[in-house]
Amino acid sequence: MKRAVVCGAGGFIAHHLVRRLKKEGYWVRGVDIKNPEYGPTAADEFCLLDLREEQNGLKAVCVGGRPADEVYQLAADMGGMGFIHSAECEIMRNSALINIHMINSAATLGVKRFFFSSSVCIYRDMQPGEPELTEADAFPALPDNEYGWEKLYAERMALAFARRYGLVARIARFQNCYGPEGTWRGGREKAPAATCRKVAEVKNGGTIEVWGDGSAVRSYTYVDDMVDGIWRVMHSNLEGAVNIGSPEYVTVDELVETVRQISGKKFKVRHIKGPVGVLSRNFSNERIYSLGWQPRFQLWDGMARTYPWILSQVELVRKMEKLRG
Repeated sequence: MKRAVVCGAGGFIAHHLVRRLKKEGYWVRGVDIKNPEYGPTAADEFCLLDLREEQNGLKAVCVGGRPADEVYQLAADMGGMGFIHSAECEIMRNSALINIHMINSAATLGVKRFFFSSSVCIYRDMQPGEPELTEADAFPALPDNEYGWEKLYAERMALAFARRYGLVARIARFQNCYGPEGTWRGGREKAPAATCRKVAEVKNGGTIEVWGDGSAVRSYTYVDDMVDGIWRVMHSNLEGAVNIGSPEYVTVDELVETVRQISGKKFKVRHIKGPVGVLSRNFSNERIYSLGWQPRFQLWDGMARTYPWILSQVELVRKMEKLRG
């Protein structure tokens, strides 16, 4: 039985990844500074460790006195666009420390395969209609935010350690990911979850607020598709970064309209000033397609699963607040 360590397993994508690895027959250790917020972990063992500390990185990857067979490094200080723009120093410090310690621990202890979760935030701002960017088009580098710069550095670091120590390093650049059991309030939620929350909370005939003018273009990838992409990249022979994302691009206003239709509600939209990020994104997925990966969920299908879950969370919070009086 292979032994895998999933870092960041208290968070959204890694929580789902643990389930996938268990289905594949792995013994899994989840590691995070917090327990999963929405339901118990599927991991065989869950360790509460602050991976900003070097000794905790070593503890995380050592299983029964031996290095884990595979390490999936998804731990990071991150959130939606509001958090990315307001917590630049925390993101760069905390995520850099985690990434330094995890690749160093995996390499020096002899882990065979190491996965690093990067982000399409490493790419420059784009205009709508621009040709697709391939992974190589990340250079010359011009990320839109500090989160992207930190991710880009961590990619280079993983590849450098792989060359020196001979471990297999695999890197995926995630597009926006959404689905049930993800952060939906508190300031770290991303656009799909934030939109679902606002729609779930608004009364018929009410108004929700949306940052920007609604024209920014994005691609949203359902969490099951993202996890399948991680699995395929980790066990592939593709060196260097690989984009994982849906080819379905929509504007922010189109995202809101999708949720409106799924909810069955009537409401107005007020566009306000706020951190929007880049104007557009358009990336090539040819490398991940070469592994047989294709997204199974269109935006409507994924949001039709996500909105009811967030609605249930909103209703649960209201019920608890009512009980507290």
